[in-house]
Amino acid sequence: MKLYSNEIVFRGHPDKVCDQISDAILDEYLKKDKFSRCAIEVMGGKGKIFITGEVTSKAKVNVIAVVKRVLKDVGYQEEYEIINNLGKQSKDIALGTNKEVGGAGDQGMMFGYACNDTKELLPTAMVILQKLSMWYDEERKRCPYLYSDGKAQITGYYDDDDMKLQKIKYFTISYQNDELHRDETDEKIKQKCLEICKYYDIEIEEFLINPTGKFLIGGFNADAGLTGRKIVVDSYQSFAKVGGGAFSGKDPSKVDRSAAYKAREIAKQFLIKYNLKWCSVQLSYAIGIEKPLAIYINSNLGDIKVDESLYKKCTPNNIIKDLKLYKPLYEQKARFGHFLN
Repeated sequence: MKLYSNEIVFRGHPDKVCDQISDAILDEYLKKDKFSRCAIEVMGGKGKIFITGEVTSKAKVNVIAVVKRVLKDVGYQEEYEIINNLGKQSKDIALGTNKEVGGAGDQGMMFGYACNDTKELLPTAMVILQKLSMWYDEERKRCPYLYSDGKAQITGYYDDDDMKLQKIKYFTISYQNDELHRDETDEKIKQKCLEICKYYDIEIEEFLINPTGKFLIGGFNADAGLTGRKIVVDSYQSFAKVGGGAFSGKDPSKVDRSAAYKAREIAKQFLIKYNLKWCSVQLSYAIGIEKPLAIYINSNLGDIKVDESLYKKCTPNNIIKDLKLYKPLYEQKARFGHFLN
């Protein structure tokens, strides 16, 4: 048996708020012009929200209104100075990525992963944390004692052969609250964790709840946030390899995002096709070039041969078409995880 840890941040964590703002703005552009080219970055902290990056689109979007709506949805009550510093995409990039050429929007490598631990084809501990995060967001809307910011971590016992979660040694939860009703809110969170883990027949040895003793000040008042700073949380919470690029704020011509989604689909398909315990997929691209430079698929049974036809399926235009990525679906993905199923 060995110990291994994974982590999630709640929807109100400053970095995750920035991700949601980036993707909410992206969604608004795609609603009005599906061929919008966007790479939107957000930084927040100490009373200010700064939006920068590149957008080339026929659409007109009220960026300030979108930011305010997301902040309200997340549960941030403060007033912020919102600075819109968006510019246009470089014409040099557009030469290779417009819809006629269809080249990749960037170079790099993207990873996809699937395993047979759960019906979601994701690791058990990852699914437990996703379910907790979604529950917490709904509960803080009902409970005035709970605030938006927080994160959770599982340190679990795993078997030596299959990396299957056997038991949780430490379930760590840091959550922002009014600090006047801790007995009630701590117990509420413990009971939900126990309920989720019972479904998976997982025992919890010990809870570590707000280990510093207090979590009253949170969000942008306590910390800065930045788009794309939680790429491990957004991917597979350390259970799989992670590419170099973040997802949020990027339109689907950017393979950092679309190819990562495709790699996940391929991993799920091969997992089922070959009855695997786990499957990992790497796609790599050069900016402006359609076909992937390489596709590498590995599994518990070893490497899997890649047919040439898969390269054609993994061009940016084909990925966008197959996965319907021109739909404005990205803010939802940024809230709790890009691979919920």
